[in-house]
Amino acid sequence: MDYPRPPRVEPCVGRVRVEHAGVTIADSTRAKRVLETTHPPTIYIPREDLNAGAFKPAASKRQTICEWKGAADYYDVEVDGQRSQNAAWHYPEPVAAYAELADHVAIYPGRVDACYIDGERVTPEQGDFYGGWITGEIELD
Repeated sequence: MDYPRPPRVEPCVGRVRVEHAGVTIADSTRAKRVLETTHPPTIYIPREDLNAGAFKPAASKRQTICEWKGAADYYDVEVDGQRSQNAAWHYPEPVAAYAELADHVAIYPGRVDACYIDGERVTPEQGDFYGGWITGEIELD
């Protein structure tokens, strides 16, 4: 797998599904994946394919800056009173080269109950910064 710098955006082949508190909060066959440096791909899901009620502006008001994509704002995910802080992020105004991510949301697989690509449960990338989705096809050094 090629992990370029600057990052490359490409279609995520297959169905992406995310669950939290026993509820499907995202279900898409139109997701994108971002390949970046030495990290597993990060999956970005179209906003239309989210259970919008589960995504709340982050109580922490967290914002980070990506040198490539721009300023990211965060969401908490909440279902039936089970809240996961800073579980997702998006680029409201990404830099021009990544404009296609403007209406997409990325979810940390380790901050929700489960994430799947084509029925395979994803293993979350370790650490607290990148939100990589590890599947059987991913080769890590």
